Amino acid sequence: MRPETFETRYLPGLPPAEGGCPPLQHRIDHADGMLIEYDAAVPMRDGVEIYCDIFRPDGAGPVPVIVAWGPYGKHGPVKYAIFPNHGVDPAWISKYARFEAPDPLYWTRHGYAVINVDPRGTWNSQGDATFYSAQEALDIYDLIEWAGTQLWSNGHVGMSGVSYLAIVQWRAAAEQPPHLAAINPWEGVSDRYREMAYHGGIPENRFGPMWRARRVPYSNQRVEDTVTMYAEHPLWDAYWESKTADLSKVEVPAYVVASWSDQGLHTRGTLEGFKHIRSKHKWLTVHGRKKWQYYYQPENVERLRLFFDRFLKGLVNEVESWPKMRLEVRDRFYEGEMRDESEWPLARTRYEELYLDAASKSLAGSSFANESEVRYPADGSADGRAEFVHRFAAPTELTGPIKLMLWVEAEGADDMDLFVGVQKLDSGGNLVPFSFLNALEDGPVALGWLRVSHRELDEERSTAEQPWHPHRRESRLEPGQVVPVEIEIWPSSTRFAAGEQLRLLVQATDIQQYPPGVVSMAHSVTRNLGTHVIHTGGKYNSHLLVPVIPPA
Repeated sequence: MRPETFETRYLPGLPPAEGGCPPLQHRIDHADGMLIEYDAAVPMRDGVEIYCDIFRPDGAGPVPVIVAWGPYGKHGPVKYAIFPNHGVDPAWISKYARFEAPDPLYWTRHGYAVINVDPRGTWNSQGDATFYSAQEALDIYDLIEWAGTQLWSNGHVGMSGVSYLAIVQWRAAAEQPPHLAAINPWEGVSDRYREMAYHGGIPENRFGPMWRARRVPYSNQRVEDTVTMYAEHPLWDAYWESKTADLSKVEVPAYVVASWSDQGLHTRGTLEGFKHIRSKHKWLTVHGRKKWQYYYQPENVERLRLFFDRFLKGLVNEVESWPKMRLEVRDRFYEGEMRDESEWPLARTRYEELYLDAASKSLAGSSFANESEVRYPADGSADGRAEFVHRFAAPTELTGPIKLMLWVEAEGADDMDLFVGVQKLDSGGNLVPFSFLNALEDGPVALGWLRVSHRELDEERSTAEQPWHPHRRESRLEPGQVVPVEIEIWPSSTRFAAGEQLRLLVQATDIQQYPPGVVSMAHSVTRNLGTHVIHTGGKYNSHLLVPVIPPA
């Protein structure tokens, strides 16, 4: 582990008992066909002990192990019932299932052990808690090697879980613990800066503080103050590098699941993770549904079991003949069609420009000769946005990342925060909704963001369809300066019938806005002042680059 070149800020943890965590009590129970070992101590390389609950088939010989590593409490304080419209049928999971983790009752009945872990510094585990850190990656390594060498283990360890429990899998696999045999990252970011903390360089200040305050405050020691750390590191630096896995070092078999619905959270990172890991055996499923519901749906659990049967038990089954990718092409909320593909991104993609015309508020397949501009107030008022609409003359599928090229100007400010949304409208101009984040049902097709002072591109990493912003420095605007910007709009898959429409929104505030109490992303602290101006036509080739998919 490289020495850190930054100082980690900590907060004192809240007493674990306040979160319903019982005192440590190592014990073994026999229940529901399982041998359950509670509060088993696992030593880390530096002597710190962390605690886990181990579920094994009662009376079975050595079995493969599935590790669920997350900070939410192995005693199960977080319940899906607190999230309206979560979609998880209570009949799908047992009382032993923990938040975003595999259900031990199911897996032990199919010949697996499941380990639920309280990581370092969380709940009763010793040490200080840091999140997505290099220290955490080493701790997972040590836990995997411990699990792989127990008498009740067959030596093959896998990992599974959603969100946090997926994110840490990139880090753990990059450390290459010898007993790690397969991973199942189910919707988890791979770049904390770009995908959670600073969308397009704009600070996210709703989900992050909520997560720290409500999900991970419990510790007998100290807890990393992620809110302060994020604020102290507004640009990409060593802190963010310490949170990011080297995906090129991930070589174990991987079954990766992503969602078009997690715009602003996991969509981009899961797909980038799949794209860049070097596993010879890797498969991808992308859906447009609610992620917790999709994780626990029985047919999806069965599919995951086939994957683990192949790589943790060594069984010969259908997995090797799976298509490399399955994706859902969406029509609207919970209406879509699953289709097999052989790669991501789709090799047959035909990228087409839809040019913006401020005068007519439209998007067209050819550029406009006359220059025009659209202006909107940057103060967040109701009319503080520009919109452009394109009507499809023929059925069209858009699958993949979208890029928005804009020429912009700030009047009365030296920076601009741009919030971009792509929406689907029916032939009558009515908004067509999609699933969004964990449990919302009014989502867009896709979202994008950019702080204009972060417009610099990494020419080596950028492609024609996907810009890469290094976010290492800022370039503020001069009065009257008109600059080109390339905005990454996260991947999606949507089908438009003839007559249906695509609407592009560019505005000064979040596209999706929700009242307090709704778990969502928000960016309420912006640099937006004065007036935003978007230039189109003539020498200003502002356009939307869309991924058109011809029939296979």
